[in-house]
Amino acid sequence: QVHLVESGGGSVQIGGSLRLSCLLSGSTLSSYAMGWFRQAPGKERGLVVATDRDGRNAAWTESVKGRFTISRDDAKNTVYLEMNSLKPDDTAVYYCAAALTSAPNVAYQRLDSYDYWGQGTQVTVSS
Repeated sequence: QVHLVESGGGSVQIGGSLRLSCLLSGSTLSSYAMGWFRQAPGKERGLVVATDRDGRNAAWTESVKGRFTISRDDAKNTVYLEMNSLKPDDTAVYYCAAALTSAPNVAYQRLDSYDYWGQGTQVTVSS
């Protein structure tokens, strides 16, 4: 059984940084395209970034471009989301997701493309 566990969330001030981690267990990360999504109170869950299985391509939501970076360490079965210059609008529960795929270079942007989801980690940005 595949499980995803996010960690690294917390409360930070405007302009601060956080690094989220997503550990995949029960399978091999290299078989999955990965994504980070977020959901703010009263809003739908939306894409932050999607990366392909090989980690070569990424699709970003416009509001985080240049501030967030994604990386993956297949040896550790872990995907990271580095978030810098955080803003109050970044406040949300952040979820990682995994899509089992044979396609090495497809970054999936739709929620329904993903097979597994973590339980989420809260990020709160305040002044």
